[in-house]
Formats: sequence, C-alpha cells, structure tokens
Amino acid sequence: MQNGKAWYQLSVEQVIEALETSTDGLSTEEAKKRLSKYGPNELEARGTSALVRFLRQFHNALYYVLFAAAGVAFFLDKYLDMYVILAVILASAIIGFMQEGKAETALESLRKMTVPNSTVIRNGKKLTVPVKDLVPGDVVVLESGDRVPADLRLLSVQSLYADEAMLTGESSPVQKDTQPEDSPGLPPGDQHCMCFSGTFVTRGNGKGIVTATGQEAEIGKIAGMLQESGRVVPPIIRKVNEFVKLIIIAILAFGAITFGAGVALGYDYEFMFLATVGMIVAVIPEGLPAALMSAFAIGAMAMGRRNALIRRLPAVETLGSTTVICSDKTGTLTRNEMTVVRILAGATEYRVSGAGYEPHGEFFRDAEAVSSVLDNKDLSELLRAGYLCNNADLIEEGGHYRIKGDPTEGALIVSALKAGLEEAHPRLDEIPFDPEHRYMATLHQGRGENVIYVKGAPEKVLEMCHDQLVEGQSRQLEREQLSAKVDEMSREALRSLAMAYRVVSEDYREFGEGDPDGLTFLGIQGMFDPPREEAIEAVRKCDTAGIRSVMITGDYPVTAQAVARQIGIGGEEQKVLTGEELAQMSDKELYDVVDEVSVYARVAPEHKFRIAQQLRKRGHIVAMTGDGVNDAPALKAADIGVAMGITGTEVSKEASDMVLADDNFASIVAAVEEGRHIFTNIWKMILFLLPTNGGQGLIMISAMALSPFILVFRERLPVEPIQILWVNLFMAVACAIPLVWEPKEKGLLEVPPRDPNWSFINRFFLWRVGLVSIVSAGGAVLVFLLYHNTMNDAATGDILTQAQTAAFTTIILIQVCYLFTARSVEGSAFTFSPFSNRVVLLGVGVTLAVQLLLVYSLPLFGIAPLRTEPFASQWWVVVILVGTIGFFAVEGEKLIWSRVRSSSRK
Repeated sequence: MQNGKAWYQLSVEQVIEALETSTDGLSTEEAKKRLSKYGPNELEARGTSALVRFLRQFHNALYYVLFAAAGVAFFLDKYLDMYVILAVILASAIIGFMQEGKAETALESLRKMTVPNSTVIRNGKKLTVPVKDLVPGDVVVLESGDRVPADLRLLSVQSLYADEAMLTGESSPVQKDTQPEDSPGLPPGDQHCMCFSGTFVTRGNGKGIVTATGQEAEIGKIAGMLQESGRVVPPIIRKVNEFVKLIIIAILAFGAITFGAGVALGYDYEFMFLATVGMIVAVIPEGLPAALMSAFAIGAMAMGRRNALIRRLPAVETLGSTTVICSDKTGTLTRNEMTVVRILAGATEYRVSGAGYEPHGEFFRDAEAVSSVLDNKDLSELLRAGYLCNNADLIEEGGHYRIKGDPTEGALIVSALKAGLEEAHPRLDEIPFDPEHRYMATLHQGRGENVIYVKGAPEKVLEMCHDQLVEGQSRQLEREQLSAKVDEMSREALRSLAMAYRVVSEDYREFGEGDPDGLTFLGIQGMFDPPREEAIEAVRKCDTAGIRSVMITGDYPVTAQAVARQIGIGGEEQKVLTGEELAQMSDKELYDVVDEVSVYARVAPEHKFRIAQQLRKRGHIVAMTGDGVNDAPALKAADIGVAMGITGTEVSKEASDMVLADDNFASIVAAVEEGRHIFTNIWKMILFLLPTNGGQGLIMISAMALSPFILVFRERLPVEPIQILWVNLFMAVACAIPLVWEPKEKGLLEVPPRDPNWSFINRFFLWRVGLVSIVSAGGAVLVFLLYHNTMNDAATGDILTQAQTAAFTTIILIQVCYLFTARSVEGSAFTFSPFSNRVVLLGVGVTLAVQLLLVYSLPLFGIAPLRTEPFASQWWVVVILVGTIGFFAVEGEKLIWSRVRSSSRK
C-alpha cells in the first residue's frame, strides 16, 4: 500500500518512485540494507512446539483415567494394574501427539511452494540470487515456466500469462498487463498488473518490481491466517469435555464432602478412604474416550466408502451437526465440464440436451427434437466449424470421457459428436487463438475447394463477416439482432463463441498477412459448466435436513447467480455479494448480512475466512469446501474443512478435516447423513455407558449411607473398586462399542440439525441414566445382602467375597440385558430384529464368557485377579432373574412414553 492505494492502483512510475528504485534495479548495497530492514523472503511456519503438543495430549488422556489409576495404585496395592493403565495413557498421548503434529504440515506445505533462486536486475545487470534475499524494490525477470518468487508489480510484459489457480481457484491462466486498475479492494484474480508469489508463468515473459515479500506477500498473509485461526474444537469434543469436567468436579466435591462427613460421624479413616475412592472410580466414565474414538474410527471407514476421506476423526460427527455448508462452484456444484446448451444457427435457435463430455444428446427446436441435424445446412455447418477449428480431443477411458485440451473447445467437439458429425478434413494452416485478436482460424482441404473456418468472440467474428447463412442461402448480416442474442446468452450466464466460414480455391493453402475477412457468419454456440444432477438433489436434501447451502466462487456474479438458481441455492430472490463489496464491509456489517446471503462471487482468500468466522459467530456449525492454497485459512477456521481430492492442493488438504475423493457436493451430503448416523449411535453408547457408572456410584453411596444400620457394609463394600474399574473399561469395549454398528435409522435427513447449544445433560438423559442406575444399584445391593444373609451358614469359603462376586455378576447381567433395549433410544427392542447387529451379539457372548472365567478363575487357574470367588450354583437363577430387571424397566418406560406421545398427538 502507498498513500492509501494498493500497488495495482499505481502507475509504473508511481511504484518506482514509492519504492525508491529504478528499472535498472537496486544497488547491491541498498539490497543488503533493505534485507536487514524487511527480513528474509520466507514464510514463518511457527507451529505449536512438539513439547507443548505432547503435554497437551498427555493431559487430555490423563484427565479421564488418572483417578482410576491412582485408586488402583494407592488403595489396592495393585502396582501392576497401575503400570498397565499408565501405559494406555502414554499410548493415547503418543497417538494424539502424532495426529496433532499432522496439522502443522499445512504451513510446511506452503513453505515448499517457494523457489530457491530468482533472476533479478541489480546495478543494471542480471544476477541470480537466493529468493530469500529478495527485497521490496528489486526488479525480477520472469520467463515462461518460472514460479513467481515474490509479489510483483509488473513493469513490462510480452504475452505474459500466469497460472493463479492456487490463489484464486480459477483454472485458466490469466493474461497480464501493466495498466493500473482504478477500483479499490480488488481480489488477486482481478489485479492484472500484479504477479503473486507461488504462482506460475505459463507463457511469455516480463519484468516486475517486488512490492511484498515473506509474510507481507499474498501467500504470506494466507500463512498468517493459518497461524491465527487455530484448529476449531469439534462440537462433540466440546460437549464431551464439558460433560466430563462437570462429572469430575461434581464427584470430587461430593467425594470430599462424603469423606469429611463420614470422618466427622466417627467412621474409620480406612473405610471412608476406600469407599470414597471406590465411588470416584465408579462414577468417572473411564471407558468413554475409547468408545468415542472407536465410534469415530468406524464412522470414518463408513464415510470413506462414500468418497469422504476423514483426516481428523471427530470430523465424523461434526459433519452430522452442520447447519451451513459453504461450497465452491466449479467442480463441486458443477461438473467442471463445459457443455453447449444453446445454439443460434441461421435465424433459428436450438437447445441441446445432455451434460458434460458424454457425446450423447439431442437437438430441439421449439421443444421438438430435430430428426436429422446433418440435413440442416445452417446447423451442420455451424457444428462443423466448431469441430474442425479446434485443437482439443475427446478421450474415452473405461466408459468415462475427458477432454485433452481447452474445455471450451472440448464443448464444441462434443456438440458436433451429438449430431453424429465426425469428419476428417486435412488442416493446411492455422492462426492460433490469441487474446489480442480474440479468434482462431483454420484452413482445410476440401473436394476441389478449400474452406476457412473461424471461431472466436462474437463481436470480433462479426467484424470479419459481410453476410450470414440462413436456410442454406447467403443473406444480409443482421448485426444488431445477432449482438442482442449474444447479450441474451450472457444474461443467462452462457459463454458464447461465434463461428464463420469462407470457401476459397484449392490453390489457397496458407494464410496471408492480416485477419481473414469476407466471411459468412454461421451462428453462435452458447455453453456453460452445467450443475451436477446429483448436486441439485443434494441441495434439496440439505433444505429438507435444515442445512443451508451457500455458494462461494471466484466466478462472476451473473454466472454465480445463474448456477445458484439452477441448483436451488438462495431461493427466488437471490442476493449476491461480491468480493469488492466484501472488502468494503466491516466484520460487524458482514455479521449483520451473513445469514441473508447465499451466493458470494469474485471472492478473495480472506473473504472466505471472514465468512466462516462470522457464520460461526452467528452460532452455526460451518462446513467449508476448498481446493486452493487460498482456501486453507477458511478450511481451518470452519468447524469442518472439506478439501477436494482431485483438484485440491496439498496445502488445502493438510488444512482440512475431510477430503472429498470425487470433488462432489453430493458426497458431502452423504457424509452428513453418515455423521448424523454416527452421532445417533454415540448417543446410544453414552446412554448405555453412563448408567453403568451411575449404578456403581449409587452402590458405593448406598453402602456408606446404610453402614450405620447394616453392619456388613462396614466390613465389606458390595463390589470392589477393581471390579468397578473392570466393569467401566470392559463394558465400554465389549458392549458399548458394538452399538456403533447399529443399522442406520430412517429419516436422518428429514429432521433439522441438532441445536448447537444442545447438551448431553438434559432431562431425557437424567431420566434414563437415573432409572437404569437405580435398577442396577438396587439389584446389586439386593443380591449382595440376600446372599450374605441367607448363605452365611450354608456356604463354605469366604461368604463376603462370594456375595461380592454375585453382586458383581448381577451388574454385568443387568447391563447386558439393558444393552438389547439400548439399541434404540425410543423404540422397543421388540420392533427390530435381534440379529440386525451381529456385533452386539458377539459382544454379549464375549462378555458372558469372560464373566464366567472371572467367577471361576480361582478354582480354574488358582488366582483371582478381580478378587472373586465362585458363589453357590443355585444362586445363578436369582442373579439371572435380577439381571433382566434393567431390560424390562426400560421397555416399560418406553411403552409409557410412547403412549404419552400418542395421546399428545391426538
């Protein structure tokens, strides 16, 4: 910037004056001074240190199981158990450390996009210097094939074209010039007198003055935004963290109060210590992290089968809670395959069916199919001109078609093939397309005569014509009417190309000086990049699912609006916001309108970043797609960044949470459905796991509360803390994780997304967890007391240990029986097949087999790792009967609520 103006707004003379340089470049001494002032021309990729990442992951893993490890180590003298648990913590920390480390590679990928050396002019001479030594004011020489080493204001150009797709997302190379632009706030794609660091020179040569280096260059600003934005914490992780913190704070406070009250009432220190620790170990959900990670991993595999490759596991669920999807246009919502859809030949208009590069379609005139296109001289000559005056090729590979060459020329090839036109006329000469003369001409050998075919910008081709072909005859050229048709096509966001021809003698075998003239105008072919049919259906599904679709594109407003209308984005009254308008808006102004705008056009990198930020401030869960380097900050700032697998750069992929293997918007919507499915199953897991903790916590609380009246509780608790820890961890693996394989429920995309403020701890959660916890605790305590009281004189061995073993087994059986009804949150277990999830049956089988081994471990193996002892065999009947209470209690609750809901609807 200079005097409030951007570099592209200044003339060459003003830039030279502002940077105190000349066309001969800086002196070597001045370059050294500026290098010490501005610093090296390189990106500062300062990620979070490895040590900080490791400690953070270690703390997160330790957060869940520290109390269990401490309880085992200090109060049970089971140091081996402690070492095993700490090994699990360490493994979790290492895995988390490796995963988070991958996030930092986005910045490293940006650094790789710089080049080692560059040609500059210093002291009037060409020199090769390291790129890191470039400074503002240096004059850089650009040649075809060079990667631009810094941001440059161009001084001189000769047919210079630059590939700026990494910054703008536009695939076509941009022609550069030296003329300043008047408009302020233009995005990089519209700054034609500038070249930007990291882009490629595809053609021509030129010179430019360095205006920005390192972090001040456009690519440096992107790196800065990547560092500033940080990684958004996924909603499910935020909710789980809040949930676990609340549980830990509550249980520690309750434990401290309980311990203090017990000691104050005269209870033995050792008893209160053991009981309090047992209660803490019981209530903390140690198995929840493992269950969640398993759910995410299984969900990631399911999404992978639907072309959504998950890079960060929590993204599996985040997509399911998305309220806004911000998508690119080209290749994601559209096919990225230019297609001719409208033709003016002679005085007649035609519509062409078919989309993409498949050479199948029909021609329609006034809604009636044209039976034989090749018999129509006007139409066939127009198609022939587009087919022969062409350097593209249509290639079929495995039933799929692609274009080798320019997509626009490919569209002309396909339209001719749809008509059955496939002719070979030897090419004698060619005038290649050039942006300055805006047309292409070819000379072909015919039978006894040769033919010139021309295609190009309609206004240019009209200048070269003196008549037009109408109904096979030469007629007067209607310039105004033809120009009006071109304007009409432009309003429909169609790119139009005009065709003309001229028959010459067979002696005419090469073009002479100047442009061909005296041509006969054949007509116009209008084309555009058609929407994906599946994207139209996907947007409709998003509307039904309560998800807002937003298009953010680098294309022009008219084109963006037309495509949005066809796809169904933005409704009838579409409001389009351009990048230039965005640049003039404050964050507050953007915040006020971001919920009203669904189409953004001609956007710059920082615009997508700001849009994502303001949508999140509005409380939305935002999914953002992108493929270029320019998209990386926005991908990282969104709740879930979605990179393109085919067209995406490595930088965008590294910054994303998910990669689309097919670059298709429909795959995002399919992944949303999978995400909702995964969350539903996670909710089932939580509703299954937490009653396990709640029930065991109630057992400990009950034992402490009843110990003044039931003296056996002073001598022994109903279950041992090591047994509690086993139940918490083993049930999570064997019974809770299989719930992730529950079949998909119907209507997942027919309900709005979950409220972002939704909390795990709600009325339903408290009711369901409370009910099962009471049943579980009541059943275990009842079996413990009954066994102790009735078998005290009849059984041999340690009666209290046998009673504990019976209570321990009762807890397991209550949870196993509850599992069958927990497979549906509201539906009865009798409404679905018990065999629809065979993994649950496997988990139940493993759980029961392991429990039998634990009960009889002492006589079988001579050891009792969980302090168990076989109880009297006749008590298996009692334990099994009590174990079914959990199932019938929840089934009864579901029945009652079902009838209440039915009554309410009536």
